[in-house]
Amino acid sequence: MLYRSLLLLLTVALLGAAPPPPDAPPSPAFFEALRAADLRLATIAYRLTTANAALCDRLQPQLGMPLHALTQYGRAARPNATAAFGFESAVGVEAVVAGAPAALAGVRPNDSIVAIDGRAQPSLSSRTDGPADRDAADAQIASGAPTAPIALQLLRGGRRQTLSVVPRPGCKSRFEILLGSGLGASADGSIVQIGEKFFEGYADPEIAVIVAHELAHNVLRHRARLDAAKVNTGLLAELGRNARLIRETENDADRLGIYLLANAGYDPMAAPRFWRAKGGDIDGGIFRSRTHASSNARADALEAIAREIAATPSRPLVPAILATRDVPLR
Repeated sequence: MLYRSLLLLLTVALLGAAPPPPDAPPSPAFFEALRAADLRLATIAYRLTTANAALCDRLQPQLGMPLHALTQYGRAARPNATAAFGFESAVGVEAVVAGAPAALAGVRPNDSIVAIDGRAQPSLSSRTDGPADRDAADAQIASGAPTAPIALQLLRGGRRQTLSVVPRPGCKSRFEILLGSGLGASADGSIVQIGEKFFEGYADPEIAVIVAHELAHNVLRHRARLDAAKVNTGLLAELGRNARLIRETENDADRLGIYLLANAGYDPMAAPRFWRAKGGDIDGGIFRSRTHASSNARADALEAIAREIAATPSRPLVPAILATRDVPLR
């Protein structure tokens, strides 16, 4: 996997900072811009997952604190990453979502994690390269009961302290910005990945439209159902039965996604507006894949649903499409 130093250089350039000279370590401003982008995604993800817990049959504790590991950054970048993010152990808190359980418990950005529920986390001497240390910490948190308090032993400025974080239950999914995918987005059943270019010129409610669509794929178990139906999602994706079933899942993710948005307090009309105004940037216009409806068709379908949602003030809305998540694709 590519180090986050590469993602850092690309993401920060998109956010308007000048790239450093070749071979120069990233400056502190680069790391802060990356933190800002990750916090935007984490805030959207926290809103969507917690507000829609009633729609999800697979839940996890949601703390509102994206983690990262020093080993995710290239070796030349690690001294400046340590200075910017305060790494005193291998795994740290990159950012904290305002009002989320981590913030309420007193967790701060740049806290370093020594132990989670008594299980020691890797120290700065970790020899792992890549995200494995972070992924293990995320997996441990996600494996707990959705509302059970989580004990975090932290290092902050050399001082050790333990905080108890009472999570909110939320839909089970991870979220990350993906290097090199431009305006691409994907979901594999456990993680939602969003292309770095969404953080250039797109407002958070617009990004939320894409994140909600991808989260809907995970809620509806589309990847597992496509695999069970032996659907080819590669070179033969646009042919025959493959294209028909993939398009069915895409349409269903659109339909559920707009409910996820509404339950999280976003304007459901943001979805049809987004597809009319910027859909051509996403789907390639006339060169779009035939596994997806056209942007205008998506906007029309979503506008009809948004009008129905607007006429129903109760929240959360639980749409009938959830009943399909265990139905085999045929």
